[in-house]
Amino acid sequence: MAELDWHAERSDLQGLAQLDRTSLSSEIDLVAVRTYRQQRVRQKMAEYDIDAVILSDPVNIRYASGTRNMQVFSMRNAASRYLLLTQNRSILFEFTGCLHLGEGYETVDEVRPAKTASFVAAGPQIAEREKSWASEMADIIRELAGIRNATVGLERLNAGTAIALREAGLTVVDAQQPVEMARAIKSPEEMKCVIASLRATEAGVGKLREAIRPGLTEAELWSVLHKSIIEQNGDYIETRLLNAGSRTNPWFQETSTNVIGENELIALDTDVVGCHGYYSDFSRTFHSGPDRPSRQQQDLYKVAYEQVHYNMSILRPGMTFRDYADRAWNIPAKYYANRYYLSAHGCGMTGEYPYLYHHGDFPDAGYDGLVEPGMTLCVESFIGEDGGAEGVKLEQQVLITETGTETLSLFPFESSLLGDCQAGAALT
Repeated sequence: MAELDWHAERSDLQGLAQLDRTSLSSEIDLVAVRTYRQQRVRQKMAEYDIDAVILSDPVNIRYASGTRNMQVFSMRNAASRYLLLTQNRSILFEFTGCLHLGEGYETVDEVRPAKTASFVAAGPQIAEREKSWASEMADIIRELAGIRNATVGLERLNAGTAIALREAGLTVVDAQQPVEMARAIKSPEEMKCVIASLRATEAGVGKLREAIRPGLTEAELWSVLHKSIIEQNGDYIETRLLNAGSRTNPWFQETSTNVIGENELIALDTDVVGCHGYYSDFSRTFHSGPDRPSRQQQDLYKVAYEQVHYNMSILRPGMTFRDYADRAWNIPAKYYANRYYLSAHGCGMTGEYPYLYHHGDFPDAGYDGLVEPGMTLCVESFIGEDGGAEGVKLEQQVLITETGTETLSLFPFESSLLGDCQAGAALT
């Protein structure tokens, strides 16, 4: 592959293209991606009558502005950096010593130092710090919005800051709904970022599959994917979901020092925050060898494969969430207790709106809405009997189009586990 001219990127004057550099980046208009996302947030703010939002979730800051800085650290220290967004102004309050990281973005009008309102930073003066912070933010919002009793959407900050903002005369609401609804619909240019992240993750899963051998620990095998993601300038993996043998059932047992044995199933869920900050989320189950999979292992795999592909086949734009739940694949009784908690979920820069629930869970947990073109969804399956020896985890990421779905995750399935079942592009 020819060396890419990273200096040709319009926003590279500040080295921004190096931050999001991937082998596919030259084909993506990142300015268009950032501009679209910020417009989506402003559109939803207007729909929900919100004059300003203060975003502190680093994923949402990145969505609304394109800026990134110590994303995992910022999740744990929510007040360390934040973005104030109104209809006509975007001010990034950046972590101490990091103001230069916000320079050069067309989506950021101004960068100011963040005034961290946390107990760790302020100690016993926390209440005074929160009031001072809220007073300053209220003054800025009133000036930008042009009204005194502005409505501000807030997320992931101390309870004291929300109280102080309200006492300063602002109406405080939750920012989750407008931001999640904004993120739900992807632009065609945004989808190029999703594809870049998926292709990089698939390369990493391929290396992991090649590395499988009895005698490795789960953690040693899992590290192969981590290494590949970082090498390709992805960000991190959100979870620790690779298990072998009896630790595949029930699901959600975190990766450990358990040694992989012979002829065991190995199940994983990628959960990669990869290239350009986009979530690459698909699941696969492998077999450790050296013999061929047992009939029981094949049966589990075939059932999971059937569930995922049936549910992919019924997804249509305009379908309600309730209709999807009613029409979705019926989980056999012996696998129902250990079912995955969702049938499908939204996927963008992380897992996101909407959640699509199983028919049996819909009355208690489900909510209605519409499947829309531009949504990216992950269709899930976990199949393992309650008390069974092993389980199979499979998942596919799809785009909702104007006419149906487009499969985004292209990593093949295992022909040795599918047996006589039609696998499409399956590995031998």
